[in-house]
Amino acid sequence: MRRSSDSSTYVGWENSLTHHNIEAGEDIRWLPRHLVPEGVTYPVAGNDWWLYDDRLLAVGRFGPEGRVLGSEIIEDRDTVAECIRLRDLLWAVATPHAEYKP
Repeated sequence: MRRSSDSSTYVGWENSLTHHNIEAGEDIRWLPRHLVPEGVTYPVAGNDWWLYDDRLLAVGRFGPEGRVLGSEIIEDRDTVAECIRLRDLLWAVATPHAEYKP
């Protein structure tokens, strides 16, 4: 688990490089934890995940010290649908990168 200052440092670093993703055509948005709607539950045990073509998930697996162990590919329709619902909910309340000030 990352300490708060480690997390803030990482987010600042990530934010400073996001312009590369924007230039490549991605639409990046930010949602600070304190703005997440109440009652949100996170699928796949709260692990990081990446959704591809609304049909495939890559779920990040990390060790106790935060070391990347790899990704698990999930194609289960119910799990994918749960992640799509969460993405759409959070996307609607997130701030576009150009407007976000960390």
